[in-house]
Amino acid sequence: MTANNKIAFIRLRDWPLANVRVKEIVINEFSEFEVDTINVGSLIKRHPIIIFANILHIFFYYGKDVLLGQKKARAAFWHTPYIFNSIKKILTKRLSRENYLFTFQMQSIVDCSIPNTPHFVYTDHTHLANLTYRDYDRKKLYRQEWIDLEKKIYQNASLVFVRSSNILDSLVEQYGIRPEKIKCVFSGSNVVVNEINTADKNYSNQNILFVGLEWERKGGPELIEAFKIVLEKFPNATLTIVGANPQIQIPNTKIVGKVSPGSLVNYYKEASIFCLPTRLEPFGIAFLEAMQARLPIIGTRIGAVPDFVEDGFNGLLVEPGDINGISNAMIKLLEQPENCRLYGERSKEIADNKYNWQAVGKRIKQHIINQLNPV
Repeated sequence: MTANNKIAFIRLRDWPLANVRVKEIVINEFSEFEVDTINVGSLIKRHPIIIFANILHIFFYYGKDVLLGQKKARAAFWHTPYIFNSIKKILTKRLSRENYLFTFQMQSIVDCSIPNTPHFVYTDHTHLANLTYRDYDRKKLYRQEWIDLEKKIYQNASLVFVRSSNILDSLVEQYGIRPEKIKCVFSGSNVVVNEINTADKNYSNQNILFVGLEWERKGGPELIEAFKIVLEKFPNATLTIVGANPQIQIPNTKIVGKVSPGSLVNYYKEASIFCLPTRLEPFGIAFLEAMQARLPIIGTRIGAVPDFVEDGFNGLLVEPGDINGISNAMIKLLEQPENCRLYGERSKEIADNKYNWQAVGKRIKQHIINQLNPV
């Protein structure tokens, strides 16, 4: 490696938790270097004129869509060519003050690369990957001008790290990025649930767990209809809903709503089956938490989910929106508690080997070292 003793770690903001975990990875894996953390959101707040001008650009590009409810103004803030190019100029000026060993950015909303400095991107999604979801409304796509700029993020990176194989495919097929430039390093769980022991779990308690904030997008309405069918055969089965707060009244259903990440472990511990029949999913970190908690998984054949769940090995896969498919999967697992135990043990093994932050950190570090010191 070179004599440079600083690394730039760039993200939009502190949250979500993955931004915290990956920063810890960079600090731990490159402990001999100083890590300079830059929050793009904080940088932009120092430029009120740019913020005001970008609001005008939002309405120029997406005003009708925002008014019709097809796009949210807050999300559209980061998807105008004006803000993309403005941030690029601000970051280039900021990053050029130092001589960094490399720069590392979270997600693919802005281009944080600068000339003559190795740059790495770690993202869980691409914008065009949305087109692979059956339920995605094409009207929600951002302007082609912005998508062309998004492509430059990947082109300007030394390597692009992704969490799942579907995003690797998206980069190759939809953005024309060379496969050797993309490394699937997977992801870790944000909630530590390692203390849950399979031997102590009761897979006969018929407690089905749903964890997700966005009820409709995560397949909540279909889950409820499927659960009604389940109750006809298993009247003692229960459904616990964590995160979302739907206004429903169904027997044997407990609606918890939002809880702190630290409190989630209790719900995973009490569950015997995890069911998240999501219809559109950028990644799905809750699947990893459930796997770490030794739960059999019911998921849908979309996005990254088939990376987590091997049908008939550690869970069951169904088509999104398939109410009968969801109910049949729940019934099948409820009928076989010992199979649930086997699936749960396999889920834990997959999580330990592929989906933990320490393993992710080692993969990222090795790829970066190989890139900085080519043979």
